[in-house]
Formats: sequence, structure tokens, C-alpha cells
Amino acid sequence: MAEQIPLYPVRSAAAAASGKRAAYFSAAGPGPGAERSSRYQLEDESAHLDEMPLMMSEEGFENDESDYHKLPRARIMRRKRGLEWFVCGGLKFLCTSCCDWLINICQRKKELKARTVWLGYPEKCEEKHPRNSIKNQKYNVFTFIPGGFVLAVTIMREAIDEFRRFQRDKEVNSQLYSKLTVRGKVQVKSSDIQVGDLIIVEKNQRIPSDMVFLRTSEKAGSCFIRTDQLDGETDWKLKVAVSCTQRLPALGDLFSINAYVYAQKPQLDIHSFEGTFTREDSDPPIHESLSIENTLWASTVVASGTIIGVVIYTGKETRSVMNTSNPKNKVGLLDLELNQLTKALFLALVALSVVMVTLQGFSGPWYRSLFRFLLLFSYIIPISLRVNLDMGKAAYGWMIMKDENIPGTVVRTSTIPEELGRLVYLLTDKTGTLTRNEMVFKRLHLGTVSYGTDTMDEIQNQLMNSYSQTQSQASGNNASSTPPRKAQSSAPKVRKSVSSRVHEAVKAVALCHNVTPVYEARGAAGETEFTEADQDFSDDNRTYQASSPDEVALVQWTESVGLTLVNRDLTSMQLRTPSGQILTYCILQTFPFTSESKRMGVIVRDESTAEITFYMKGADVAMSTVVQYNDWLEEECGNMAREGLRTLVVAKRALTDEQYQDFENRYNQAKLSIHDRTLKVAAVVESLEREMELLCLTGVEDQLQTDVRPTLEMLRNAGLKIWMLTGDKLETATCIAKSSHLVSRTQDTHVFRPVTSRGEAHLELNAFRRKHDCALVISGDSLEVCLKYYEHEFVELACQCPAVVCCRCAPTQKAHIVKLLQQHTGRRTCAIGDGGNDVSMIQAADCGIGIEGKEGRQASLAADFSVSQFKHIGRLLVVHGRSSYKRSAALSQFVMHRGLIISTMQAVFSSVFYFASVPLYQGFLMVGYATVYTMFPVFSLVLDQDVKPEMAMLYPELYKDLTKGRSLSCKTFLVWVLISIYQGGILMFGALVLFESEFVHVVAISFTALVLTELLMVALTVRTWHWLMAVAELLSLGCYVASLAFLNQYFDVPFIMTMTFVWKVSAITVVSCLPLYILKYLKRKLSPPSYSKLSS
Repeated sequence: MAEQIPLYPVRSAAAAASGKRAAYFSAAGPGPGAERSSRYQLEDESAHLDEMPLMMSEEGFENDESDYHKLPRARIMRRKRGLEWFVCGGLKFLCTSCCDWLINICQRKKELKARTVWLGYPEKCEEKHPRNSIKNQKYNVFTFIPGGFVLAVTIMREAIDEFRRFQRDKEVNSQLYSKLTVRGKVQVKSSDIQVGDLIIVEKNQRIPSDMVFLRTSEKAGSCFIRTDQLDGETDWKLKVAVSCTQRLPALGDLFSINAYVYAQKPQLDIHSFEGTFTREDSDPPIHESLSIENTLWASTVVASGTIIGVVIYTGKETRSVMNTSNPKNKVGLLDLELNQLTKALFLALVALSVVMVTLQGFSGPWYRSLFRFLLLFSYIIPISLRVNLDMGKAAYGWMIMKDENIPGTVVRTSTIPEELGRLVYLLTDKTGTLTRNEMVFKRLHLGTVSYGTDTMDEIQNQLMNSYSQTQSQASGNNASSTPPRKAQSSAPKVRKSVSSRVHEAVKAVALCHNVTPVYEARGAAGETEFTEADQDFSDDNRTYQASSPDEVALVQWTESVGLTLVNRDLTSMQLRTPSGQILTYCILQTFPFTSESKRMGVIVRDESTAEITFYMKGADVAMSTVVQYNDWLEEECGNMAREGLRTLVVAKRALTDEQYQDFENRYNQAKLSIHDRTLKVAAVVESLEREMELLCLTGVEDQLQTDVRPTLEMLRNAGLKIWMLTGDKLETATCIAKSSHLVSRTQDTHVFRPVTSRGEAHLELNAFRRKHDCALVISGDSLEVCLKYYEHEFVELACQCPAVVCCRCAPTQKAHIVKLLQQHTGRRTCAIGDGGNDVSMIQAADCGIGIEGKEGRQASLAADFSVSQFKHIGRLLVVHGRSSYKRSAALSQFVMHRGLIISTMQAVFSSVFYFASVPLYQGFLMVGYATVYTMFPVFSLVLDQDVKPEMAMLYPELYKDLTKGRSLSCKTFLVWVLISIYQGGILMFGALVLFESEFVHVVAISFTALVLTELLMVALTVRTWHWLMAVAELLSLGCYVASLAFLNQYFDVPFIMTMTFVWKVSAITVVSCLPLYILKYLKRKLSPPSYSKLSS
């Protein structure tokens, strides 16, 4: 069938525009217009693609150009109107322009500009900057003027949450900091800090605003900061003080110099900064380049030493606030469905009132009667439904957090627990979510020889032999460092031994990184000075800090084979050889890893030989173009990726002093430029990245999370379609997808070829369409091309796949995919992640789940639900999601039934008594009916369950039924409406038929039968009894019986005590409920639901 369906590609904007022009000129008749029309048709260079037989859905993009044909006629008519049109059109244009101008004035945002900040003199700032206070509140005081008593529960919950946010903000804004002034130190509140202030921040104290790092108490001139609350990464970051201010003898000297900082305008990117530090009172003036390593962003924490910084951005201009997006208020599908049903009930209310007035004959002031009927039948609208549902949602959240089988689970958004039971698409991150983010070194490949975990001892022996030979040669030869360097320049011509290649590879891995060893034994972590002898470097107390777990895994591996990193500061690095000798390397330059370059590098000088070497490592796609020709790298990278290993290519290049000096001059000049600094710096670094010597290929394994395979299998059996969105390479992502059983072993995998143009995407989609029941693997670049030209068709094809793997995905792409699925399928989506790069995806999804992992708590805090392990997601969805939805569906329909039945009785009563707009029940009876008489049993439905949790876990197929929404649908709603009409009619007619003398007896009989009917209907609805349900039933019945003694103004108390009253109430109640019990029994026997088959 699919092969007969044509696919219509999305036409580009230019094509659409030419279509409009063509339509205009063809309508205008022959002449030059016709020539221009044909020219525009010829200019559509991709028009031939529209004719290609790409077959898919009929719901492709069809362009209806009927509107365009009407355009010329409208223009001609305008021309004919002449002066009248000119005057009217001119006035209209003037009014529109004025309105637009006023709107722009009101909505205009302050333009962000670069600034010059004078040290210690905030009053010198030429423009006004925002206050340095944090405001996370969502509402103001007027938001909480209550709209009515019924909404009090929701309002109180939001108000409490808002008050807590206000308290947290107040606590943060009231934190005291030391401000350096000409007179000395002054205590100042965080909210009173201004741009230009010199602020002192102690160890373990939060940095209050964005600052440039001027001085530190650490002798190395650097400090560590913790950034987990900013970027979600748990590692410490090394920050460097401005060398000009760090060299000053004392703190007070900061006011004796005349200096300023030029900072770029405030922006979102937390990983980049461009600025300059200028000291004017020296001769010549000192200019120093400032980069990201000289900045201290707000909301980070100082991990070592005491620091002094000058404030450059405050308040809403800080990086942390600019990166905080206001998350959308998520509304569950159940709430949307109930809104639709409530609208239908409102229409029924109006219609019933109009019918009553019509039957009344519109006699007298009929509009008064209409309003009276609207008030009398207002119980049709389930106003108390919101309160009941909110209380139910709170109960579900409490049950989830108290479940001992999923410890550590937190419900952060209490309004959407039912969404967990309606999910169709599950989009998950890979690293840290399906895998542990715990890296283990597994493979070292040198081109001709490969070492695995079982042969690491060979590397250890070769390294020991190599360093012992080097040491003996050094001791026997006291020559200068120049001859070895000349010898080495010709060394590549001679084939190196395996031992020397192993030595070079391990040394490169041990030197090329951003890892810093930290020794806890010396007091507080990070507050260390590595100037003592090597015996202080205790292996037991050493921990490594780095920007990624991969880096730590590589350094730990070099330690395991004998080459240990014992010390690192800004300018040097020390390694300990297997024999205990300390090798010192001077760090000349460091080039950090970026997502654009996909590589990092370091230039070091060996202190013993004075050799300068440029080491670099990175992803194979980035490194394959900069290393010398080889015939094994691409193949071995593919092999390792298929094993599920993360690969890094390591290379080096020896530099002469002249080469390095030339590079350093160009590099420093590029760093000082204000415009296009990043591009200029990258260009200078790329001049070094040529013909580098390929040393080795490393493979690191990221282990799977506990019970990932059975969890994914359970979710797949539950009917969920699982998509994996990762930034990792295609081969690794495919391997993890298979090893985690995201893609079953028997399933085919279609790897989408890289496409760059519309034609290529067209052909590749055709090839993919012919595949059946296979998983799709696609890269982010190809995905972007497909979505540009064939968005609808691609999404439709991908949704038919049992699993989809998107690799090399940017964070924004992940969120875009989530939104596409929501738009094109209308189904509920769930996003799962553990890092800061997953936050946008989590917030875009209908239901976001965060995992507390190695990458910090940012995803966990931004999510609607937080879990400690991936395996807990199975129970969260299959047990809690399923029961929350089914309970809320039953609860909401019962609350509607409660209003409909009493409105039916009112309608029957009014009809019998000549359509009089007189209430049947008055005063406390109506209040009691909606509260103490029926609320507890109805609310006890939140404890109901159709199957036990163990059974739901064993048979996840039960979850599939929920996605069809059969628990709350138009069909079930109509069934409850019919039940309400039947029971309301029986109760009212029965009371009218059986009453004898006084009208008050009708009220007593019908109201008592109504309360009993509601209690029996709860019992009819319940599938599994809980002891609290029985207590609620008995408590409500007891409350009603006890209150009869006090309701003498509504009831005839002596009549209630008679047997006549008892048998009449019993008869009416039996007639109203018994047929429903019989129908339920017959349905269960003849057409039992799926869960009843299991429970029996």
C-alpha cells in the first residue's frame, strides 16, 4: 500500500514566492507578464524534483494557490477606487503605524552593549546597569486574589510554592560579601553589588555576579571553581587570575593603579568570553587579553583559596540568568480532555435552561427564569472536579515518592502524574542515561599492534624497560639537549621499535589532557601547593579533576601502567616514571576541547632535554585531516566503535624554538584582537595542525546502566517507541543501541547515508521507504537536511520504525525532534536525560524525566520527575503512570456523575411542577451532598487498582490500552451521562410516586436515596477494595445518619423514624442501582477487560 502513495516535497521559500508571481502574471493576461511568468518557472532550479516518484503518505504538502489567483483582481479594484481609497488607506496606514510604534515602545528591550569597567569605581560607569538581585518568582501579589472558594486548593498550592521561591531568592540576595574599597573592606548584600565593585569571595562561597578574576591567595595564581549548578558538570574548573593584578604586592594596590576591563556585551554562551585588561598608568600601557579562563560566572562556587574579582555583569545580565528559560506550564492530556467535556456540559446546561424557559412559554420576565434555571442546573458543571483532581495528583505524587522499589524518585511537577500513563514516544540520551558515564580504558592501538585489557602488563614492561634505558643513557651522557633534538628531527625516517612507539604513545596520553591531581590529605580539597618533594605525593590520597570522565580514565590508565601524573599547575606538569624518577614539563600553551573543533592540544617543553612538542588528541573525524597519511586509522576506529568503545586519536609534532616563537607571537596578537577573536585564534592554531605524527588510537568503554536491557524490553512491550538522541558518533551509538537491546539482535538496521542536498535526501528517503520493520540510524547533519525539505514525510516514515537512533545531535536538535513528534503525531512524548545538554529536550517534552548522574543535577532539577537509575523508569510508567491515569479517569467521571444526577432530579422536579424555577434541595443539603456525604468515598477512588503492581510489571502489554484513551472517552462519558439520567429520573419519580401527604417527605426520601445511591455507585466502580475505602463509605453514611437529627428544618424527623420511610428509600435505591450491578456482572462475564483475565 505504501508504494502507491505519492510524496510531495516541501517547496522552498523561493519556489513559493515564484509560484505567487507566476499566478499573478498569468492572471494579468498576455504580454510581458506572461514572459516573466515563464522565466520564474524556469528559475525554480529544483522543480524537476517535484516529479520524482518519492512514495509515501497522501498527507504530503499540497500547495493550494487559489488565494494567489484572487490577488490581481483585488489590486485592480483598489486602483479603481481612486481618491476615496487614498484617503481611507492613508488614515488606516497612519493609525496602524502609530499603534505599531506604541507597541514597540512598550515592548522594547534594553539594548545590550559592551562596557568599560573601572576597577573600584562603579560611579564612573556611563550607563545604568541592573541591580544584582535574583528574581525567580513567577507571579506578583495580584495573581493570588482568589477567584472563588473552589479554586482555593490550587491557588494555595501555587502560593505556597511561590512563597518558598521568594524565601529562597531572599536568602540568596541577602548573602553578605566583602567589598574592597579605598577605606578597606566593607560588608555588602549580594543584591547591592554593582558593576565595577571589587568583591572578595571566600572558599566554598557562591560567586554573586559575573566577574573577571583579578587576584587569589593561591601562590600559583589560579583557583578551582565548581560549576555543577551552571552547566551540570561535576568536575572542577581551573581559573586563572589576570597576571598584571596578581603580581601586585598587596590588595590595596588595586586602587593605586589606573586600570579598566573591556568586556563584550552580555550573551548566553557560558563557554566563551572576549575582553581586555588595560593598565594606563604604566609606560607603555599594559594590555592583557581576557578569555573564559579569566572569568568567574555567577552561581558557581569557589573550591580553593580566596579570590578577588571585578564585577562586569549583574542581575539579569549574568550568564546564569540569561541561560535560565522560563519552562512552559505543562498541562496533561487528561486535563485537556476534561476541559472539552466540561465545555460540552456547559452547552448542555445552557440548552436545558433554554428548553425549560421555552416550555414555560416565555411568560413574564423570562430572562429572570433563564438565569434561575442556569443557577439551579449549575451542578452539571463539575466545579469541585479541579479540587478533587488536584488532591488526587498530590496523592499520586506521594505514592510515587514513598515507593520502596524506586528509592530516590522525586515528583517535581505534581500536575501531570497521569501523563506517565499516556506516553507513546520515549526519547532518551545515551551517555549517563543508558550508560553509567563511568569510563574504563579498554584498548590501545598503534597501527601494527593492539593492546587490550589482558595485555596491559606488556605495556607496563615495555614502559619500564624504555625508561630504565633512557635513565642509563642520561646518566652516561652529560651532553647538552641540542644533539638529541637534531637526531630526533631525522628519526621518523627510521622505523621505530614497538617499545619506543609504546613509550611515545603512553607519554602523549599522560601529557595531553586538562586533568589536575588533587591531594585531600593536605587539608581542604584543591587548596594545595605542589612545591615540596615528591614523597608528599601520596597515591592513596590522590584524586583527579577533569572536564570529562574520559580524560580521567586515560590518566588513570597511564598511572596503572607506570607513568603517573603527580602534579600540575598553570605552567608545569610533573610525571613519575615506573622507577620513581620525576619528569618535569613546562606547559607553554593549552588549547581546550570545544564542540566545534572536537579536539584539544598542549605544547610542552621537556625541562631535561628542552625539546618542545605539540601534542593533540581528538575525534577521528577531526584528526584524520591533520595527521600524516596512514591506511589503518579509519578502519580501526570503525572496529572499536562497533565494540561500543569511545575512540580518541593521539598525535604529536616536534617544534623548534624558532617555530614556537613565531607561533607564540601570532597567537598572542590574535588573542588581543577584539573583533573575530575566535576565528583569528583558530586560524593561528590550525597553522600548527599539519602533517602531525600519528601515535596511537585509544578506546574507552562506557558501561551500561544496571538492568537497562530488561527495562527497555519492558517499555517496548508496553507499546512505547524508543528514540535515542546522542551527541556521540554513529558507530558507537549503533553499538550501544544493540548492546542495550534498544534494537533487537534479529532486527535490521538502516543506516541513513550522509546527505547534503535535496536530491540526495530524496533518493535516500526512497531507499529507506522500501525497508520494513527496521531501526533507523541517522546523523544530526542528515537529519537537518531531511527536515529542511521533507519534514512531514521523514517524521511519518521514522514514526513507523520500532526504534530510531539520532547521533551527533546538538541540544537544540534534541528539543526540535521532541517538538516535531508532538506536532506531527499528536501523541505524548517523554524525554529522559542526565546532563545540562538534555535540559532543553526535557523541558520541551510533555513529560520530562531527569536522572541524577555523573554530569550533575541540572537535568534532574529541570525535569518533572527525577529518578536515581534508569531501571526505575519501567515501574514509574507501567505501575504508577498506569494507575494514576485510570484512577483520575474514574474519579473525574464520578464527580461529573455526582453533578449530573442531582441536576436530572432538579429537571424532573421542575417539569412536574409546571416548570417552576424552584430549588429541590436548599441550604446545607447541597453543601453536604458535595462535601461530607459523598466526598470521602469518591476521593477514595484514588486508592483503587485493577491489577497488582507485580502483575502490571509482568504484563507491560496492559499499558498499551491506555494510549488509546479508552478509560476516559466520549463513549465512557456518554455511558455515565445515561446512568446519571436513569438514576436521577428513578430517584425523583420514585419519590414523587411514593410520597403521600407532605412535600417535605419527597425531599427526605429522594435525598436519602440519592446519598445511598452515590455510596453504592462508588462500591460498584471500585475494582480492588482498600480498607480506607470501607472506612470512607461507613464514615460518610455515619455522618449523614448523625446529621439527620439536626436537619429538622429540611426533614420531618418523626417520619424518618418510621418503617415506611425505610422501605420507600430502600425500594428506590434498589431500582436505581440493581440494574447497573446486573449489567456490570454480565459485561464482565461476556466481554471481560484484559486486566480481569490476569487478576482471575
